[in-house]
Parts: sequence; C-alpha cells; structure tokens
Amino acid sequence: MLEQNVVKTDVLLEVNGLKKYYPVKKGMFGNSEKQLKAVDEVSFDVKRGETFSIVGESGCGKSTTGMCLLRLIDPTSGEVLFNNENILMKNKTAMKEFRKEIQVVFQDPYSSLNPKHTVKKILSEPFIINKTVPRYEIENEVINLLKLVGLDEYHMERYPHEFSGGQRQRIGIARALALKPQLIVCDEPVSALDVSIQSQILNLLKKLQEQFNLTYIFISHDLSVVEQISDRVAVMYLGKIVEIGTRDEIFNTPKHPYTQALLSSVPVPDPKVKRLKQKIILEGDLPSPENPPAGCYFYSRCPVKTEKCKEVYPDLKEVSNHHQVSCHLI
Repeated sequence: MLEQNVVKTDVLLEVNGLKKYYPVKKGMFGNSEKQLKAVDEVSFDVKRGETFSIVGESGCGKSTTGMCLLRLIDPTSGEVLFNNENILMKNKTAMKEFRKEIQVVFQDPYSSLNPKHTVKKILSEPFIINKTVPRYEIENEVINLLKLVGLDEYHMERYPHEFSGGQRQRIGIARALALKPQLIVCDEPVSALDVSIQSQILNLLKKLQEQFNLTYIFISHDLSVVEQISDRVAVMYLGKIVEIGTRDEIFNTPKHPYTQALLSSVPVPDPKVKRLKQKIILEGDLPSPENPPAGCYFYSRCPVKTEKCKEVYPDLKEVSNHHQVSCHLI
C-alpha cells in the first residue's frame, strides 16, 4: 500500500527559461529557415502538495510544457529542477529511475490504455518493469490500487473497452499512483468526460492529494475546472506565460487583458449574474508562432494596447507577493 507522506511547503519543481522550438522546413531540400516557438522562456515553480494549473487556448503550448517536464519530448533549452536536480541532464538510465517520481494522467483514458491487456496486466506492468515489489505481491498491490480509485477487485480481469470513460480514467490514475510518485502531470484529465463524471474525478484527485501529499501540475483549457482544483494558476499565450497568481488572484482580480477575456467567456448558469457580466470579444488575428511580433504577442488582439506594446515585449513583473503579470499597462 502507499504510505502517507509528511506535508511540506518547500519547492518540489523549478522551471527556468524552458524553451521548445521546432524547425520549420521549407523548400525543395527541406532547409530549415524558421523555428516554431511552441514554448518560449517559460519559468515557474511548484511547491510540494499543491496543484499548479496551466491554462490557455488550444495551441498555446501548455501540453508541450507538460511533455517537456516529463521528458517525453526533450526541450530545446532551459532548466527543470526536481528536488534541486536538473532532470534535463540525466541520461537514459537515470531517467528510468527518476520516472518513479513523476507520472502522468493523459487526456484520453481509452487511447492511453492497451486494449489487448486486462486491467490486472496494465497495473502490474509498473511493478514488473521497475521491480519495486516481489512478483507474489503484485496482485495484492493491484487490488489496493483499484480500491484507492473506487473500483472493485473483480474489475482487474476486465479489458478497457468494458469500462465507462470515467472508470477508464480511474484506471489511468491508479497506474500513475503505482510507483508512489511525488508529482503527477494531469494533461486535460477530465476534458473527455461528461460534466457529472468530471466532478467525481476531480474529487478523487483531491482526496488522493490529501491522502498522499501528491503534487499536481494540472493542464486544462476549462477555467471552471481549474478554479475548482487549483492552488495557483499560470496563464499561457502563444508559448509564453502572461500571468501567474493564486487561484483567487487569477479568478477574482485578473490583471492581464488576455486573462480577463478568458474569464469573461466562462459560462454563467445564473441568468441574473450573466446579464451583469461583461463579455470581452477579442478581435484581430492570432500571431503565428513561427513569426511572433517583436513586442507583446497579444498586441494584435488586445483591446487596451499602446504603441509601446507593439515594440517591446513586457517581462513578468510582480503586482503582489504571489502575482506576476506580463503587461506594460500594469
């Protein structure tokens, strides 16, 4: 069984100047002339036991950031410090050992599970590959994992297609827990599920976090989900972080025009409140990540832009103790 950890508040993960550029090949011989800046100078830290969310539109680079942290893809440059060790400097052997510490829950629970394997085999593989428990104890460990995520012992003899979407995601979460990680990257873990099931999975994630002092990096485009689960939030736009703050700061006092526009688009169920809420309609074209502007990347769509915004990119600056914004007007 998993053992409960001692709650700490220090930094578990620190990301400094993370970049991921993809060469764009053009011409008859595929000469690389430009680079697509999927992630561009991203920096943040994640404390033990917290949920740090990354939000933004599709294509903003949030999932690529998560894949770089896991080293499922290698970044172009930057630092990713996990317990003060730069994981980007680890070789394959060291990375195999390190992967016990950081796991992932994918967006699509069906495509992330092998359809030819039973749940018992899927959940046994981490123990077999990493040799963390004796073979004769693996079945009991599988049963314990299933119970942790709200499934029964008899489920382990079934195949993925015999489960609902929510049940499959519970299996994905169980697999992520198998090696007792410190950090789990949740890449859109509820976006493929019905709304009623989403809340169940979010409640499960919270329960497991409290029980084992897990740390989450939660990647999503759904702000209502992010508000429910997050401690701190980073807002990304075109490969860059434009605002970082606590959940209350981001949702109650957003400073960046892009964050304000995102929040204005969140559906409001109360018609009285909806009438009072001002919706911000963004106009203009989204810049190409192959050829971003010299100034603020949000300049072409920003309703309050100035001439300085066109010429100089604004660095992240402190507006309060935990709140940073990349905007000249702040």
